[in-house]
Amino acid sequence: MVQRVLVAVVLIPLLLWIIYGVSPAWPMILPIAIAVISMLAVHEALWSTSFLKHPRISGYSILLAGVIPFWVYYDGQALPALCGLFVYVLLLFCEAFASRGRIGLEKMGGAFFLSVFIPFFLSSFLRIRLMDELWRSLIILPLVVAFISDSFALFAGMAFGRHKLAPQLSPKKTVEGAVGGLVGAVVCTVLYGVALRLLFQYQVDYVRLAFYGGLGSVVSQLGDLSFSSIKREYGIKDFGNILPGHGGILDRFDSVIFCAPLIELLIRILPALRR
Repeated sequence: MVQRVLVAVVLIPLLLWIIYGVSPAWPMILPIAIAVISMLAVHEALWSTSFLKHPRISGYSILLAGVIPFWVYYDGQALPALCGLFVYVLLLFCEAFASRGRIGLEKMGGAFFLSVFIPFFLSSFLRIRLMDELWRSLIILPLVVAFISDSFALFAGMAFGRHKLAPQLSPKKTVEGAVGGLVGAVVCTVLYGVALRLLFQYQVDYVRLAFYGGLGSVVSQLGDLSFSSIKREYGIKDFGNILPGHGGILDRFDSVIFCAPLIELLIRILPALRR
């Protein structure tokens, strides 16, 4: 627990510094950060599970995961995407042919899936960054919802947990913890809106903001369980050990990967903040 807290004390200010401290002066820092996180996540997913310990295919997949955030940042045009995916798929099939049957459709499909959906979902931060002047207030909402939900679920589960939520996937998660994460995310998201109203005179729709927090918490916990199911399937406890007390990058950002695109969609469909 002490390690988890210490890592959070370092990680959260670092993320805020990347978003607010450096990004305005050097806008490329944010896509670089998303690319690095995506590349590490894909590497962990392929190697820690032993799903595909193939140096060249892993390299192609990690490279693709690193390129996608820059493609999103530079307007996400169709032609570059077509070129990149065409080359990647061509290389996958060449490696499959060369492996003489050891690499089949399942492994190629898994590598393709991981190397596209992880960076594309995390690139929601970049798409929010490219919105209007409200981006400064909106861009941390996925982190607020996901991290608060994780934290409240952990503490509520430790304090009140009695009924297992999904013992076959994650034995320590409880129904009480999930409810605590949901309530905590809703309350803190609304309080964030109150702070924006008082400090910056935003027009805030608190009902919509509460919806962000509630649905975001549900999706965050589904993301956590989704990656837990992968760990359970391959018999591993963590995806890595780069973050003491948390595990790997995927262990820390699994909920964010699912929460970020949801919050982006809600911002576009049901805007909760206005000047």
